[in-house]
Amino acid sequence: MTSKILKQVARIVTAQRKREGGGFMVRRPLPSGSVDYADPFLMLDHLGPVFYGPGEAVGAPDHPHRGFETVTYMLEGEFEHHDSHGNHGILKSGWVQWMTAGSGVIHSEMPSDKQLKEGGNFHGFQIWVNLPAKDKMIRPRYQDVPPENIPWFESSDKQTRIKVIAGEVEDVKANIDTHTPIYFLDLRTTGKYSLHIPESMDAMVYNYHPTDIFVGQEKTRVAESQLAVLRHGGEPVAFEAAEDAEGGEGKKEARVLILAGTPIGEEVARYGPFVMNTDEQINQALVDMRSGSFGSIPGSSERMRKTNEANNLRRQAGKQ
Repeated sequence: MTSKILKQVARIVTAQRKREGGGFMVRRPLPSGSVDYADPFLMLDHLGPVFYGPGEAVGAPDHPHRGFETVTYMLEGEFEHHDSHGNHGILKSGWVQWMTAGSGVIHSEMPSDKQLKEGGNFHGFQIWVNLPAKDKMIRPRYQDVPPENIPWFESSDKQTRIKVIAGEVEDVKANIDTHTPIYFLDLRTTGKYSLHIPESMDAMVYNYHPTDIFVGQEKTRVAESQLAVLRHGGEPVAFEAAEDAEGGEGKKEARVLILAGTPIGEEVARYGPFVMNTDEQINQALVDMRSGSFGSIPGSSERMRKTNEANNLRRQAGKQ
């Protein structure tokens, strides 16, 4: 008799704090000292949660991308994006932007005028997803998806809800198109749930909420700001909210992001905002950017002025 391999937690990674973009703080579990790359995922940044006073919000002024995709998922707050191909939009609470950088763009992600003027809560994620070699130089594209177009799955016991951003959960399928098979799920539970993920995919679970969660058949405890890297043989991943609510009645809600994908299995060469297959391709990306072939976005000096003013305002208030 052959025994099945259960979905086991192979490694726990604690996110490290790092300042990015125009000066905002992120929690980054991937890449880390122990997990550099989780094919096809290149990076996971947890933005906030943070409260900005009026004039304090910052984003990421003009910067280049080539050879991969950026996925921005907003829980609270607003981001306004522009790029060198003329694309523009505002991502609000609950929105997802799946940007395929492809052959190259200059991109700006800044707080909206409303967020900057009024302040308020800001909380979200940005994930970098690699592209296979055949797609690295395709035409850039955007999928800006409002919350009403992102489906939710609800378990029969009503204790688990899952926002299906990419992939599928039972009979609920995402509306976002991806270049490689990917699951991107926001799971929230006060009880237990077993999630089926294809055997061909490795998976990661990131806890972005104060409530601990048990993951896997062995019930590994995953705390806030920790990433669990899973290895499996096709069996369901078990999730269970870990902490009892005050007074012992029920459980607090646990919230995690689940990322899973079919490995691309190709060589990766990366340098800052460029992810290609060879060092020669990275060098070409630098040449192309410096020659101006990525284009530009009008108003770059104004975006830098706003960023500098916001950072000065926070420093004067003694804020990080």
